[in-house]
Amino acid sequence: MTWDVLNIIGTIAFAISGAIIAMEEDYDLLGICVLGLTTAFGGGMIRNLMIGIPVETIWTQNHLFEIALFAIIVVFLLPNMIIKYWNKWGTFFDAIGLAAFSIQGANFAVQSGAPLSAVLIASTLTGVGGGLVRDILAGRKPMIFQSDVYAAWGILTGLVLGLEWVHGTFEIIVLLIIIVALRMCSVIFKWRLPKHFKGQTKP
Repeated sequence: MTWDVLNIIGTIAFAISGAIIAMEEDYDLLGICVLGLTTAFGGGMIRNLMIGIPVETIWTQNHLFEIALFAIIVVFLLPNMIIKYWNKWGTFFDAIGLAAFSIQGANFAVQSGAPLSAVLIASTLTGVGGGLVRDILAGRKPMIFQSDVYAAWGILTGLVLGLEWVHGTFEIIVLLIIIVALRMCSVIFKWRLPKHFKGQTKP
């Protein structure tokens, strides 16, 4: 049950994220659908490739494709005055997708009996993979390579679940809320990961 809920939450959040970015880039309806679906399912496909799950299993999720497509069409039909608030709310949807899919990916790896390293990879790639593909297809600098904290929350999620610090539906929901809150705090308060210091060179 928890697995299904996380799948639906992450799918809707990332489908909306991809659709709105596609509209910002002035894509037509087909392009909006393609980018929205790619964002929603890209992370899972990358995860499957990395941990040896047949990629074609993605096509067994018919109901999720329908849900994602419905969310994309709803966003497409929204008035422009609502879409313009993407800069305010878009990061929130992205944070929900990141948290939901990171948990889903980590749970998938844990239930498969994978070691902690594989759990970390599955959590991170499932959480950020869709956004990475979305940004590349939209011709944007991938969010995970920018200075604000993003992929680190996927790694943290994998660590918590891989070490079995969280059990049961309630604790997973709490973890979801915490990861979303941390992601939003990193945006609001401009948290940054360390970068290489470039000293001034003498002429």
